[in-house]
Amino acid sequence: MRCAAVRGWAALWQAFATLLLGGSLLLQAGPAQAQPVLALKDVNPMLDVHADAFAWIDADGQAGIEQVSAGKSGPAFTPTAADTIYSLGPHAALWLHYRFAKSSGSRQDWLLAFPLPLLDLATVYQRGAAGAWTSQTAGDTVAVSSWPEPGRYGQFELNLPDNGVHDVYVRIQHVTEVGIPVRVSTRSSQAQRLQLEYLAIGVVFGALVLLIVACAVQSWVYRDKAYGWYAVYASIMAVVVAAWSGVAGHLLWSNFSAWNNLAQGCLGILGGGSALLVVHQLCGVGTRHKWFERIGYWTGLAGLPLALLYTMLERSLGVRLIGVYLVAVVVLGVGRAYMTWRRQDVVGFWVLAAFTPLALATLLVVTSILGLLSVSWLSQYGLMAGLVIEVPLLLVALNLRSRERHAVEAREQAMSSQDALTGLLAAHLFHDRFKQVVARAQRYKEPAAVVYIELVNYRYIKKTWGTAVAEQSLLRSVIKLRRILRDVNTVGRIDEARFGLILEGVASRTPVTELAARLIAAGLMPLKGLKPEVVLQFHVAGVVLNERLGSPEDISTALGDLLHGMAARTRRPIRFLEPELTHPMPLATDSGFDGAESGPHGPHAPPASQAPAVVQAPALRAVKSHSNR
Repeated sequence: MRCAAVRGWAALWQAFATLLLGGSLLLQAGPAQAQPVLALKDVNPMLDVHADAFAWIDADGQAGIEQVSAGKSGPAFTPTAADTIYSLGPHAALWLHYRFAKSSGSRQDWLLAFPLPLLDLATVYQRGAAGAWTSQTAGDTVAVSSWPEPGRYGQFELNLPDNGVHDVYVRIQHVTEVGIPVRVSTRSSQAQRLQLEYLAIGVVFGALVLLIVACAVQSWVYRDKAYGWYAVYASIMAVVVAAWSGVAGHLLWSNFSAWNNLAQGCLGILGGGSALLVVHQLCGVGTRHKWFERIGYWTGLAGLPLALLYTMLERSLGVRLIGVYLVAVVVLGVGRAYMTWRRQDVVGFWVLAAFTPLALATLLVVTSILGLLSVSWLSQYGLMAGLVIEVPLLLVALNLRSRERHAVEAREQAMSSQDALTGLLAAHLFHDRFKQVVARAQRYKEPAAVVYIELVNYRYIKKTWGTAVAEQSLLRSVIKLRRILRDVNTVGRIDEARFGLILEGVASRTPVTELAARLIAAGLMPLKGLKPEVVLQFHVAGVVLNERLGSPEDISTALGDLLHGMAARTRRPIRFLEPELTHPMPLATDSGFDGAESGPHGPHAPPASQAPAVVQAPALRAVKSHSNR
């Protein structure tokens, strides 16, 4: 009897527990299944309604609006959670159900917007005045010009004629994983938001366009290809930003739906490849890790064929291709800039500072297009913010690298036109200037003097004290020359220890003699504290073109012979070429006698009194030269 009572009480407690569990489940399930009604009020002009919808995924994508809106007999909608990532694939469709109630005091028109320029297709269903369902479609798989509200992303006007509750269904198709933002706002607040968005985008584009024009002009003016390539890179990045932000689809190719669907991926790959090539160009060639540099270079070049391959791949594979390639670009670009900075190159610091924000923004975009994170304002506008930081900093790096390159080119040009040791004119340029001065003296009778100066004891210094002291003596010689000459005088190094000097406007030997005397005296005065105490012995040979004219080669040879003919201990270290002693032969009509044609020397023979002068001039010069030694 007692056992039966115990069994009865146990059964009663079991039934009571079952009722409690069922009631709790009903209490939990009842409110969760209730469709919320969103009240639209003018005091709250913008709402984020992503988590306020009921959702259902049509795996086959075949359901129509009549089937979806059938109520209890239709599909089972479930509440959505915030930051939900949907993976629909090429066939499935996501259905969202909203219930809106316009408040009695609202005087505004309301819009339902999907602020995601990359969204493939969104169709909004509302009941018309007759009670039938009407639809409107937007997305990058259809031409933007056919959208109900053309813009950067899809937006639809809500049909709320009275104060009742209105059902709105949204059918969304997107091949890759995506988190879909949904926003409801009044038309005025949405217009103001769009204006602010376009203002920010316009500032970025204005800066990019100004930079592109400036780099193009600088490349044309200075004939520097580096600025031209940077202008090409900035143009590519401007188009990339235009495509990813939806501006290009709205303003540039609004009638080309196929390209609008492919533009983001193709241009994104091209932008990544061009950025990597710019980093490679700015960082230069290092002595270590050349394999890493080659990988970065060929990865950047692979951007163009991969962009073409993207157009032929299935969309999900293409998105994964974008993700892998951009991650590789980020790793290689940051690594290359860091390696350049590590080898004490200041350009590497600027490249790293410029590329790091863009790399972070690129990784954020990659995670959003791969569906790893939900779409946010940072993932949408982070790329533009990264470009605002990157482009001017990269320009600083480009200016530094261009300045270094121009300095090297200037040194190369100076080496071809100047002597590497002394900085004087090279021998070939001095002889060119020599020819010009002689030509002017012959044609216009312009006065000038040419002087050859030789450091006589150079070979002795080199043999005794070595090459370093000998080169030091040459530099000291140049310093002493610079001190006594004017800036307009032409000075060149024409031999190992021989200098050439052109003095224009000199018509006599006196200025040349004074300059030569000052140089010789300065050479005999050693510098204080100089070890070893080496004096400089100069020999000077000159010619005044008013006294003697001829070809530049003959004058140069004569000056050289005059220097060679001087003894090392000569008391006359300053010598001049003697003037010509012959005179122009008089014409037959000016000879003053009629028998010239019948003379013993043939027609037009000179007078006998002039013949010895012609014969004796070389001999006379030789005698004088021998006596001066």
